[in-house]
Amino acid sequence: MEILEYAFMQRALLAAVLVGITAPAVGIYLVQRRQALMGDGIGHVAMTGVGLGFLLSTSPVWMATAVAIVGAVVMELIRWYGKTRGDIALAMLFYGGMAGGVMFINLAPGGSNANLQSYLFGSLSTVSEEDVTAICLLAAFVVLVTVGLRRQLFAVSQDEEFARVTGVPVRALNLLTAVTAAVTVTVAMRVVGLLLVSALMVVPVAAAQQLTRSFAATFAISVAIGVSVTIGGTTTSYYQDVPPGATIVLLTIGVFIVLTVLATPLARRRARAVAAAEAAGDPAECSVPAQPAGKR
Repeated sequence: MEILEYAFMQRALLAAVLVGITAPAVGIYLVQRRQALMGDGIGHVAMTGVGLGFLLSTSPVWMATAVAIVGAVVMELIRWYGKTRGDIALAMLFYGGMAGGVMFINLAPGGSNANLQSYLFGSLSTVSEEDVTAICLLAAFVVLVTVGLRRQLFAVSQDEEFARVTGVPVRALNLLTAVTAAVTVTVAMRVVGLLLVSALMVVPVAAAQQLTRSFAATFAISVAIGVSVTIGGTTTSYYQDVPPGATIVLLTIGVFIVLTVLATPLARRRARAVAAAEAAGDPAECSVPAQPAGKR
């Protein structure tokens, strides 16, 4: 294929696949915890890290990772202790992160707001070998956490109090989830962009939930959707010369709409069948009640 003849597209496609895996893998826990917009907030904070990377002449990816992790931990601490003033503190953190990124990058030698564009909205041609190395290492961490600790993370996401009673280290796992989300944001920023990464963490999960009724199936299908749309969006961006981040997000939303349309009549037929079984008193049909998507 022509697209694979270019080194920058090879790097971009590899990064896209890793983003397609990691974003939904973390997003499923955020959706279960009703923190769907957490990735968006972390993306704002990570802008400061990008700006510091330019200012200090270091890797913007690694610097953004460090700052995003600190920001995610602060967000989690505010959630624990912020109480009624927590929303104001979070707003200042998010807006301060954006302002810090713009300020630092303009203070950097030769820096300007134009340097932020590829990090805000993604860029295929600027994914370097150093970026790919960083993305691979960070993606490995994300997969290790989200798959290796899936039972514990699922328990905490579903019911923190019950998980705490059973001996699960709830606060440690909450912090780990926040850190993993921060790492995922920096993994995805070179392909999707900081301002759009939250969509890739949430929409594939929401799309998968239209078809599935178990956590494992939702996890698998959301990752499959993530990989498909990132590869499709990256390829489309190359051939049509359109922004990769926006293309990927629009494809993801399109998949969600299609699956919702297809799943609606199936859900209605299932509901009618269950109602008919209940009316007939069929124990085989009534013994296992339908559960919301994404639950065991």
